[in-house]
Amino acid sequence: MRKLVAYPLSVLFYLCFGLTLVIFHGIQWFSHKVFGYKGLKLAVDGLQFVIMRCLNLLGTRISFYNAYNISTDKPLIIVANHQSMYDISPIMWYLRKHHVKFVSKKELGKGIPSISYNLNHGGSVLIDRKNPRQALPAMMKFGEYIENTKRAAVIFPEGTRSKDGVPKPFKTKGLELLMKKVPSALIVPITVNNSWKMLRYGKFPMGIGNHMTFTVHKPLEIVNFTDKAELIQQVEHTIVEAIER
Repeated sequence: MRKLVAYPLSVLFYLCFGLTLVIFHGIQWFSHKVFGYKGLKLAVDGLQFVIMRCLNLLGTRISFYNAYNISTDKPLIIVANHQSMYDISPIMWYLRKHHVKFVSKKELGKGIPSISYNLNHGGSVLIDRKNPRQALPAMMKFGEYIENTKRAAVIFPEGTRSKDGVPKPFKTKGLELLMKKVPSALIVPITVNNSWKMLRYGKFPMGIGNHMTFTVHKPLEIVNFTDKAELIQQVEHTIVEAIER
């Protein structure tokens, strides 16, 4: 019965979601051309808010738990487990004062209204995971940008999303490089739960009636750790321990 109800709700969701991406693509372009980065940032924030309202059409609830007053005077490296593309909007919206940017695969940089435009013009980095010659200098430049602007980089060290919520082992090279290039950063671990259920039946129909939760754990200062491998291990343990099974 649940899956049956999911069909008409999924049609409604995809119509609203697609329309949102098309409309905000134009808004982003105009805001960026006329008002520069500040205009683009406001448009992108609005996009994330509306995407979350689209998810509400599926009976989705989103809870973002953050008990910490994280300073905007320091750059952030946000480390999270990855369960679906719907992880992204809540992180961008609830941490919007930190100007959140992403380490994304290059395929997302073309052909997707709104999303591709923001990735190409908003300060995120697009990497070719099969081409270290491209990925390494791109990540280094991105790290320098985050350090200099005191903004926030989001990285999903699993590399690809978990389709059933079970976490994949962290691939640490990208995170290690960011830590090296952003030495003044706070590491902010975030645990994502139940986002994978949005795609429990595949892309159609969507999963309905889910409660997605995002839990921000205690930020850690890179400078307080001489052993970076120990820091990464601690961050991974913190994130994984809070994943619902």
